[in-house]
Order: sequence, then structure tokens, then C-alpha cells
Amino acid sequence: MTGLLGKVALVSGAGRGQGRSHALRLAQEGADVILIDICADISTIGYPMATADELRETAQMVQRLDRRAVIGVADVRKPDEVAAAVDRGLAELGHVDIVVANAGVLSYGFAWELSEQAWDDTVNTNLKGVWSLTKAAIPAMIERGAGGSIVITSSSAGLRGAPLMAHYVAAKHGLVGLARALAIELGEHGIRVNTVHPMGVDSSMSRDPQVAELFAKYPQLFGPLGESLLPKKGSLQPEEVSEIVAFLASDAARNVTGIQFPVDRGQTART
Repeated sequence: MTGLLGKVALVSGAGRGQGRSHALRLAQEGADVILIDICADISTIGYPMATADELRETAQMVQRLDRRAVIGVADVRKPDEVAAAVDRGLAELGHVDIVVANAGVLSYGFAWELSEQAWDDTVNTNLKGVWSLTKAAIPAMIERGAGGSIVITSSSAGLRGAPLMAHYVAAKHGLVGLARALAIELGEHGIRVNTVHPMGVDSSMSRDPQVAELFAKYPQLFGPLGESLLPKKGSLQPEEVSEIVAFLASDAARNVTGIQFPVDRGQTART
């Protein structure tokens, strides 16, 4: 598979989960990859973040596919850290053609009970973090003059409401607006911008013990959210989302920009 041969992809949240899966799928298609992750825990998040060892493991997996990998430890909430990591990747790999803005976190609570820190950590990671990553990469993409693709990980919660995660829902909806604005601004440069909206994906985020507790405690809030049009088969696997990311990154989607791509077995069709 060589559909992305000669391309360089920048992937955030690449230490494990969807980020790792997306990086490997793009590498399978021939892309070299710049891998970014925070590699440190966030106090308001109830599950551990990826570690430096896991990020290095992702790089090794990319290299076993005979592709180059550059690691950058950076907190997407901090634009200076992201810019430094992207600059290191550009210095080694020369350019960026594909951006997969995937880093994201989730905590829980009624909107009026969330602490300011919990709100800021989630919104700044999930929304500001995407802006930080695209801000760092776009100038080099424009200067290269070869077009490109930006794929932003939103969520099915970026297309509808969801309880006990107002900060997450607000940020994921915000990504739709950001992507639409970027699609217009970058169209003349041949850079496409789209969002993907997965339902629950099997990951550390979805395995947070709080999830099962909240579903059991507030069934009246969560009941309708699990309904889909296709037969239920549990959570999505990261690789199922990666197939869509790879499509949107490829020339097969060269006429696709400014769209919201649900990967949810039809759940949002019910809203």
C-alpha cells in the first residue's frame, strides 16, 4: 500500500489508542510520521495519559513498517511546546502534508458542578489543542504549495448533546466550527479540512471506571445514547476509525472538504 508514499503526517495523541492506530494506518499507506503526545497525566482526568515509553513504542511500530518516525513530547494546550515539536519534525522530515489532530481527554460531571480546572483541561486539550496543532503546521503546508489534508477527531458528541460532559460536548462541537472556518480559509491552498465523529471507541478513555458507574446511576440520561441503526457489536475499534482517517488523508478524498463524517453505526441519524 503506497497511496501516501512521500507524504509526511503529523499525529497528536499518538502514544496509544486512536492516535497510534491512525499513525500506523498512514504509515502502512507509505507516510512518514511526526508523533506527538503529552506523556504526562492531567489531574482532572480519571485515567492515565500515554507514557513516553508508549510513544516510543508507536515510533518503533512505524519504523517496523519501513517508515520514518519523529517523536515530540508536547502538551497541546501549550502552543509553544507544539510549535517546537512540529519544528523538530519539519527539520528531520522536511515537510508536512497531513495533520491528524487527535489528542483529546474526557472527564465527567454535571455542567454546574464542574470545576474551572476540569473545564479548562478538557476544552483546552480538545479545542485549543487542535488550534495549536494546526497553527503550528499550516504555515509550512502553505509554503510547500502542495495542498494537503487536515483531519480533526471530533466525536458523535460533536453532533448532538450528551449528559455529564458539557465541556467535552462544547469542545467537540467547537471543532466543527473550527474545521469549517479552516476549510474556507485553506481552500485556495488546496488544503482540505474535515472532522470525523466516532461513537465510543475502545480505549483508555472509554474504559474509565466512571463510565459504567454513571450509566448505572443515571440510566434516564444515558439510555437513548446507545441506540444505533446497525446491530450493536460493542465499542468501535480504533482501526475502524483509522480507515476513515486514511481515506480523508488520501487523494481519493481530494474533492472532500468541510464535512462532518460520522463513524457511529447510525446513532446520530436518530437525533
